[in-house]
Amino acid sequence: MNVPEWLLVHRITIEPYRGDSAYGPTYGPPVADVRALVAETIKTVRDPQGREVTSTAQIIAAPDLDCPAESRITLPDGRTTKAISVAHHTAPGLPVPACTEVSAE
Repeated sequence: MNVPEWLLVHRITIEPYRGDSAYGPTYGPPVADVRALVAETIKTVRDPQGREVTSTAQIIAAPDLDCPAESRITLPDGRTTKAISVAHHTAPGLPVPACTEVSAE
């Protein structure tokens, strides 16, 4: 069971991080109109290196979301941020929805 689409009331744009090149970070083509639930709350989270950092937006989206850490995200208010950490939540056999949670700068 996936997170119900009627809960995903916001629209965001994601440019998936694809790695670094000689000219800096590279991103995939922008994916516009991604359904999500965005909470702009300040929280302390851990980045991929294990450091404590501050997240100013948390995003819940479908479980198949392509948004690795360092991806660029444009929030509904037009602010552009980067993904700090990504968690895929699943619970096979349990009556809870599968989703992807992204913590953003």
